[in-house]
Amino acid sequence: MLGPRASYGVFFKPMLIEFSWTRALTSGAYSISLIMQGLSGIIMGGLNDRLGPRVVMTLCGLILGLGILLMSQINATWQLYLFYSVIIGVGMGGLIAPPFSTVTRWFVRRRSMMMGIVVAGGGAGMLTMPPFANWLLFTGWRNAYIILGAVVLVVTILAAQFLKRDPAQIGQTPYGENEIQAQGLNLVAQGFSLKEATYTWQFWTLVILLFCYGFAGATIMVHFVPYITDQGISAATAATVSATIGGAVIGGSMVLGVIASRIGNRKTCIISFFLLAAALFCLLIARDVWMFYLLAVVIGFAQGGITPLQSTLVAELFGIKSHGLILGICAFGLTLGAAVGPFVTGYIFDLTGSYQRSFLILGTIGTVGLILAIMLRPTKRLGGRI
Repeated sequence: MLGPRASYGVFFKPMLIEFSWTRALTSGAYSISLIMQGLSGIIMGGLNDRLGPRVVMTLCGLILGLGILLMSQINATWQLYLFYSVIIGVGMGGLIAPPFSTVTRWFVRRRSMMMGIVVAGGGAGMLTMPPFANWLLFTGWRNAYIILGAVVLVVTILAAQFLKRDPAQIGQTPYGENEIQAQGLNLVAQGFSLKEATYTWQFWTLVILLFCYGFAGATIMVHFVPYITDQGISAATAATVSATIGGAVIGGSMVLGVIASRIGNRKTCIISFFLLAAALFCLLIARDVWMFYLLAVVIGFAQGGITPLQSTLVAELFGIKSHGLILGICAFGLTLGAAVGPFVTGYIFDLTGSYQRSFLILGTIGTVGLILAIMLRPTKRLGGRI
């Protein structure tokens, strides 16, 4: 599901050229789509707690595939915002809470490592989809959207049929649950409701932290390819550099997932935000292809560390009683940041003709996320280590 989102930057300039849109306007569709994704994610997270991921992911796959197919038919601004912002945004609501919450319910031990494997799947989409979409452009960007929509529709709906909400549905117990029970902990009974979670400072710290991550991560996803081509580098090379982020996400999610199982999620989050903030500041001086490849690796590696931690941190801070719903709210902070970032960046570019001020803001936002990760502490009710 992440692949089509990662490919938006590939379609960015072809649509700009055909319709003579501004970068702010084109980025705005992406931003509103992320807001719709966040709102939809709250609903889908709650439905996942009740109905399970098979129903939720089938519905999301149907809506998402339809939205991508409709993108091939746009001829006006309102259609871009209806098809991409609303329909695709709603379909993307199944991206975070349903699969992440499901894995969290299946694993107690090695949860961070398992989440890393799931995120590696998203990284694979980021790795393969942008070059694939760029290659499809030889057929025209409209035909490229038709092919992508068909692929997403079939693959997502088919894969959803194999998902189950928790192991109890097939007479099993979560991996490692016996060890937790031996320690006198019951993350379901002691877990927070959404209302209880919102009364803690940890909840709002996590929401703002994810806002910072979404702001920086989505801005890179949308504007990285245009920025690289602005330096006189070919679109094909820029798409390959962007895809490198996806490859690094795979490595980061696997490596940092294992590290998180050993040193804890908070420390891993600190490491990831440090790498992300440093890379964002370095974009200010990047001009050569090798520098873009290097920064793509660092950014992707950092994203691979942060993305799976949102689910495990929610479980460790608030239990799994209302995990899908709480995760959906926290993930809305991420999507809200992801909505604001690309639009603000596009607006600043339209005013100044440069990305320099925007990248300075991105580095600062990443630093704020780093500080919040350092501040994060366990909740009193569950205690333990995060």
